[in-house]
Amino acid sequence: MIKKSFPLAKVYALLEPGPVVLVTTAGGERPNIMTLSWHTMIEFEPPLVGCVISNRNYSFGLLQAAGECVINIPSQELAQKVVGCGNTSGVEVDKFERFSLTPKPAAQVGAPLIEECFANLECRVVDTTMVAKYGLFVVEVVKAWIDPTVKMPRTIHHLGHGNFMIAGERVRLKSKMK
Repeated sequence: MIKKSFPLAKVYALLEPGPVVLVTTAGGERPNIMTLSWHTMIEFEPPLVGCVISNRNYSFGLLQAAGECVINIPSQELAQKVVGCGNTSGVEVDKFERFSLTPKPAAQVGAPLIEECFANLECRVVDTTMVAKYGLFVVEVVKAWIDPTVKMPRTIHHLGHGNFMIAGERVRLKSKMK
């Protein structure tokens, strides 16, 4: 699968509905994957994303040390692997190997892309002022990738306590935003 470059000004369209994502980090013994539902767009240009990561999570220290990550956006087909990554500690297991996911080199950061995800956002930490109090890392998307063959991805949305929703029908409504 060959992905094409995706405009950074349109990154918000990939995240705005709030899909569950897989955040990859580098460092330690091996790259790690964590499942993340607590994220939000903060700014469109440059695209800034707020990611809440607990200091009890293995990825917290990796992200803090490296200052970069990749936000990988999976579709419904990866739902079981997404949940598996969320229920497994990277301290104990290589999640790429355990869940048969493929790491691919990123263009601008040291953390790997996950090949099976339809979109990948390479990010650098740009603000840590709220990390100590809230676990909120602000990252800037510096490179975005999308699989052009995936036209209507059905994303996974966490509803809490093991409940998920799969994104449904997409509609276009009149808007002043382009």
